[in-house]
This record gives sequence, C-alpha cells and structure tokens, in this order.
Amino acid sequence: MSSKRSKDRSQPRSITRALAALAVLVCTDLRPAAQTAAQPRAEAQVSAGPSTPLRAGWREAPQYISLFLPQTQRSAYRAYVSPLGLEATLQQLTADPAILRPPGAWTPQAMIPYDAFGLSGSYNRWKVAGLYRSRRAQVARGPRVDQGQTESWTLVSPYPDEALQRLESGTLIIVLRIPQD
Repeated sequence: MSSKRSKDRSQPRSITRALAALAVLVCTDLRPAAQTAAQPRAEAQVSAGPSTPLRAGWREAPQYISLFLPQTQRSAYRAYVSPLGLEATLQQLTADPAILRPPGAWTPQAMIPYDAFGLSGSYNRWKVAGLYRSRRAQVARGPRVDQGQTESWTLVSPYPDEALQRLESGTLIIVLRIPQD
C-alpha cells in the first residue's frame, strides 16, 4: 500500500518538473527577442520624464539607475534626486493631479536597505548596509499616470551618494514607466 502511494506522489511531481523545465526553456528563448523588440518603444516613451512642475529643485541622476536597478529594461527607468526630505517631496507630489492614491500608496515606511533598494542592482550591499547601520531608510511608493502612461514611483530618504561613502539628506526618486501593450 505504501509503494502505491509513493508511485501516486512521484508521478505528478515528475510532470510538474517537466512542465517547469519546459516553461523555463520557452521563457529563456523568447525573452531576448521580446526585449529587443520592446526596447526602442520603451526608450521613446520614457524620454519625457516627469512633468515640469515636479522637476522644481530636482536633478536627473542616471548614475543611480546603473547602481540600484536591474540591467534588463533600464531604459524604462529614470532617477532624480531632490534636496528636500521625503515629507516635503511627498507634499510636492500630492499637488500633482496625475498622482493616483490607492490605499497604502505614498505612505512612508521604514525599511532596511535590502527592501528599499532591492537585490537586483549592482551595488555593494554590505557598503550600503554599513551606511545605514541601525538606521532605516524612509520609503514611499505609489503610482502616477501621465498622459495615459502608467508610472511606478519609489522615493527613498536618506539615500547613499553614488560612491556609497555617505548618506545624503534629500530624496532619491526612481520612476519606472510601465510599457503599454
């Protein structure tokens, strides 16, 4: 009886493993072609950046894109730094009619550096953790729609300088323009 149970259990696992392996192969073969085809379109959509009123006091900071973001689809991201703290930057954003306000969006939360910056960038995680020590980054995330284009915004304060030597008192703003299908 126990041998029959082990056979019943092994059969679905092997089918599941085979399907998972097939899915990985299909995704691996198709992903580069899809990325190549979508890349020129994404670059054209992203070039505008945030609207002029939002840029007041901000400066573009492309060095943070290569530091904290994944290599795929980097053209869909923009990074800015504001000399203002997180609360003041959020006050600027709430005046923008393009900001969406779903529950929980734009609410500052204390996060460890791994949660604030993610694990997909090329940054030295130990250096960043050493900068924050026992302190946590204040992070706010939320969506924005600009001329029908959906954006995902992440605001982090304080944030590391590009050499990962010290924490800056302003706010790092990372904008992902989500490609439309």
